[in-house]
Amino acid sequence: MALKLDDKKRIIEEVSAIAADAYSVVAAEYRGLTVEDMTNLRRQAREANVQVRVIKNTLARRALQGTQFEDIGSELVGPLVYAFSMEDPGSAARIYKNFAKENSGLVVKVLTIGNGAMGADQLDSVASLPTYDEAISKLMFVMKAPVEKLAKTLNEVPGKLVRTVAAIKDAKEAA
Repeated sequence: MALKLDDKKRIIEEVSAIAADAYSVVAAEYRGLTVEDMTNLRRQAREANVQVRVIKNTLARRALQGTQFEDIGSELVGPLVYAFSMEDPGSAARIYKNFAKENSGLVVKVLTIGNGAMGADQLDSVASLPTYDEAISKLMFVMKAPVEKLAKTLNEVPGKLVRTVAAIKDAKEAA
């Protein structure tokens, strides 16, 4: 059934609003997926706060105009399902990567984190990006290491002095 002009405008506005708040977009071809597979994909995406949309590519191009993701417009060919990461740049890529392991019908075509279109070969590197909490914990670990090393070094000075005095005492008692 053909969409009316008002419906198309509404879809463009919705997707444009989603894209404005998203950190990344992944587009994948979904030929061969059953309704049950798509439902499972949508459920997994919902749990990871990833918006999944199936829209016409022409509407997607128009919706992405003026956003940081407009650079993938020329890559949008074929029946595509779009995933918009709403929490961290790698969440949509992780969802698609894990889902594609079980379902060969999902083939990633293009993805972007706002710095130009990337091919499907970059899916693994984007999927391995840390979440916000992981990034904060790694940063705290790196920031804590020098302070911890300084504290150990400062604690070693009195310990070494005590061991030296004890060695001198033992040497004098033995003599």
